[in-house]
Amino acid sequence: MRVPTLTGRPAAAVAAALITIVVVNLSSPDAIAARQPRGLKRFMAAVASVESGGDYTARNPVSGAYGKYQIMPSNWPGWARQYLGDAKAHTSPRNQERVAAGKMTALHRWLGTWKRVAYWWLTGSDKTTGWSDHASRYVANVMSRYRRVAVLARAAPMRILNERAPEIVYRGTWRIAHHDGYGGDAVRYAQTRGASATVRFAARAVAWHGPLGPTRGQAKVYLDGRYVRTVDLQQASFVARATLFRASWSTIGKHTLTVVVVGSKGHAMVAIDDFTILR
Repeated sequence: MRVPTLTGRPAAAVAAALITIVVVNLSSPDAIAARQPRGLKRFMAAVASVESGGDYTARNPVSGAYGKYQIMPSNWPGWARQYLGDAKAHTSPRNQERVAAGKMTALHRWLGTWKRVAYWWLTGSDKTTGWSDHASRYVANVMSRYRRVAVLARAAPMRILNERAPEIVYRGTWRIAHHDGYGGDAVRYAQTRGASATVRFAARAVAWHGPLGPTRGQAKVYLDGRYVRTVDLQQASFVARATLFRASWSTIGKHTLTVVVVGSKGHAMVAIDDFTILR
């Protein structure tokens, strides 16, 4: 997991309070969706790329900033109350997306440009001049990625096949488990030796996402019928969502990915959160 760039947001609390006053009548999910500024999704993707590489579980060990958009712990309760209606809402992927969308929408309405929103996201300040070299580089990086996102999306569309996708063929006994940290709040898991999950696709890249933890086991991964490696999912602490395996090719082609449960004694569990397909 990439350690995100340290972000200093000393004025965030004051600015957040001002934003709350400005957008109090626009903060419901329906209102936000109806009034999203142009380019919101592109900007969110750009910020996520710079802040965490798109990792919902990334944590800055110094500041404590968490998740795909590196939201500060001190900001989450107020923002969650504003955009989810619950200050104690879990930092699940779905909630991170809703909170970030709501906050960035409010900031754009206040500050007027995505460039200034990027500066606020780093510093918590609405200054228009006197930016530090670090802040200027951060903003330039975000805006450069913002301009590239639309081009990349057209060139390399992505599909996310969650655990219930009909494209995934399961063999053996697989059950559903729920957790706020899972993508879509659910995974499908198996503990029996030889249970498998197979997905067929045409793409240039694929990634398997799922949980890690002390009760997790091992899985053998096969690409196009050939054994690639055994993935060990056991670790001391629980991580709800991580990239467990990825593969890529130079051109788009038809491929098959199979995950087979090893059945490790005492910690056999293997779970599928989703397969992400990049053409």
